[in-house]
Amino acid sequence: MKKRKKFFQRLTGWLTALTLLAGSAVGYYHYTLPDQFRVTAGTKLRLNQTGLSIIDTVNKEEITASALKSANQNYHAQLMLFDVIPIKTVSVKVVQEKLLVPCGTPFGIKMFTNGVMVVGVADIESAGKMINPAAVAGVKVGDIITAVNGKAVTQNSQVAKLIESSAGEPVKLSIKRNEEALTATLTPILSDVDGSYKGGLWVRDSTAGIGTVTFYDPSNGAFGGLGHGICDVDTNELMPLRSGDVISVTISGIVKGQKGRAGELRGYFNNDFPVGQLQANSEAGVYGTLNASPVPAQAIPLAAKQEVKTGAAQIYTTVDGTAPRPYGIEIESINYQDGTKTKNLVVKVTDPDLLGKTGGIVQGMSGSPIVQNGKLVGAVTHVFVNDPTRGYGILAENMLEISEKTSLESTEKAS
Repeated sequence: MKKRKKFFQRLTGWLTALTLLAGSAVGYYHYTLPDQFRVTAGTKLRLNQTGLSIIDTVNKEEITASALKSANQNYHAQLMLFDVIPIKTVSVKVVQEKLLVPCGTPFGIKMFTNGVMVVGVADIESAGKMINPAAVAGVKVGDIITAVNGKAVTQNSQVAKLIESSAGEPVKLSIKRNEEALTATLTPILSDVDGSYKGGLWVRDSTAGIGTVTFYDPSNGAFGGLGHGICDVDTNELMPLRSGDVISVTISGIVKGQKGRAGELRGYFNNDFPVGQLQANSEAGVYGTLNASPVPAQAIPLAAKQEVKTGAAQIYTTVDGTAPRPYGIEIESINYQDGTKTKNLVVKVTDPDLLGKTGGIVQGMSGSPIVQNGKLVGAVTHVFVNDPTRGYGILAENMLEISEKTSLESTEKAS
């Protein structure tokens, strides 16, 4: 009896431990795995986690490659642990295989804003007193001024001229703040310094810089680059795009990255002749069209997010001249969550040649494509300042999603 009692006690303990373990696994996978999956027609949806399967909610069978033979299908499916324990319901979108050219080439950006961005407000000396008209009107750094007294503005000079010509009468500013449309009434004051009317605004209407092209789509000439948005240097706010040009660039030097100080690629615009156009500036990169592929490389398949694995990979980047080459890296971790659109990967540079030249990841390398097992899986986006050998990356699937949306919107505008 005692032996039997001990046996049942142990069995109960084992079952309790297994239940807790299974519950922890379900919670972990529910949180870390995406709610949507993209899979190429004719291939099986493979999950890189042990014990997981994906079951069609209609016929209660595992979704096979033969079931996914045609594009433009959509499934509701159930993620299962050990084919028994349900984790969550997900959607599966079947698509045609997407072939993209991994680039790694530097490109220059000349970008003009949609409206003007407020990058600072300042006191004005008037009648011996210091007054800040912009602050009094409630204008904030990061605001986008789209019109003054109903007149659309896209240049700094337009704002200055309209305020100066007000003769001190209040002017109405149409403002965009965090996607919200606002109106502010600003009363310019007469400056003691130069005798003109001023509003106490510092605004910016354009920017320029250097980054790296991630991919080129030979089917429509679209490209994606940077993997993060272009933000104002003073406000760190995403700059609203009105128009922009892509300019060819030559890398002329490197400031090597060190712990506590980010390095950078230095280069120059080859000329002012555009080789492409910008159509979108988003938190996940810049997108548009190029006149031609920047590299002669062959197009390779895009990897769905669930195909990306930790382990060895390569980045293609240009650290001298104009031609990219591959360098070894390690993908250390992956964030598959749908809500995380940019910092999906943590990568570490392992290539001794690249480490010797740059110290790891430096500014200007943002957008360098990551290739693993012959597929485009992502792009480098940020460096860890305290460890320049490591940084963040974005999943290529997330970049393609924005590129396709941008191309569709451009086509609809054109028609």
